[in-house]
Amino acid sequence: MTHTNIKAVFFDFMGTCLDWHSGTIKALPQTISESERIEVTLEKTLDALLEKRPVHKHLFDEKTKERCITAWHSMPAWPDVARAIGQLKSAGYEVFVHANGTTRLQLDLCKSSGLSFNMLFSSQLLGVYKPAPESYREVLRLVNVKPGEAVLVAAHAYDTRGAKEAGMKTVYIHRWTDDINEDMEIVKGENDFFLEDMTNLAAVIKQL
Repeated sequence: MTHTNIKAVFFDFMGTCLDWHSGTIKALPQTISESERIEVTLEKTLDALLEKRPVHKHLFDEKTKERCITAWHSMPAWPDVARAIGQLKSAGYEVFVHANGTTRLQLDLCKSSGLSFNMLFSSQLLGVYKPAPESYREVLRLVNVKPGEAVLVAAHAYDTRGAKEAGMKTVYIHRWTDDINEDMEIVKGENDFFLEDMTNLAAVIKQL
């Protein structure tokens, strides 16, 4: 068992644990250049992007659009994640997903990524979206742990800021796909730990 004060480890999912970039890029027509395909994944909606880029519109029939949407339900885990979660479980921590989205999406993503958690908390289930402080407080209430006994692991500064506001510890994971407009020097100063990947996550959480 662990000798830390931390009892519960909450993970953000998309971007933090899952490589959404690889998952969505594979679903898009390969005749579009990769730089433009990356732009597609980052736009709020596929249709809005296609209105702006009518030259690609003919490539997106309903089947292709459906494949792109379905891709969000099938994402690979980053290579460092499964081992980190396994180490945390072995050390006696309870591990949870705490992410915006639907429960169905989280179930599908666990299946496609092969990741396993004690429980999944979606914004749909909680009735509130991160980074609202009440989202973090509600998951803490449900698993019956105090803010100081919980840590959020996330690749999004807005998320770790929300968790901090709720009194939780935070570990920021730097992923090249996310927070591209954040000043990482500022982010480093805001969190208990700033990591480039999850390789040493269990050892780091043990220090909290």
